[in-house]
Amino acid sequence: MKNFFLIACIALLLSSCYSVERNCKDFQTGTFEFTYEINGETKTGRSIRTDSLSIDYYDNKIDTFTIRWVNDCEFVGRKLHPIDFRDGKPIQMKIISTKENTYLLEYSLLEDQKNKKRGTVTKIK
Repeated sequence: MKNFFLIACIALLLSSCYSVERNCKDFQTGTFEFTYEINGETKTGRSIRTDSLSIDYYDNKIDTFTIRWVNDCEFVGRKLHPIDFRDGKPIQMKIISTKENTYLLEYSLLEDQKNKKRGTVTKIK
């Protein structure tokens, strides 16, 4: 019993020393730069986000999304003018961690939680 208590205390100390920083409110609005991959080629895109809209510039395209914040670190985006049914499916975005002017993002189609992807986003304004 004494060993269990000692191990539990050590585990608690180690887990409290490593806490993930999540200052999500700092990243809810602004201008952001992100990288993405198409056919093995890495490209850079840009987003301008308000509390309810995101205008995304990528691959010589411009898309506008409505934004609904679920909590301080998670929002659902839906294209304002989708070209077909699949294009109009909502995307869930979750800020996993933040650091200085960047955050780690996890995203997927709202209905497809098994195929999540991750990326790093940098706030430039």
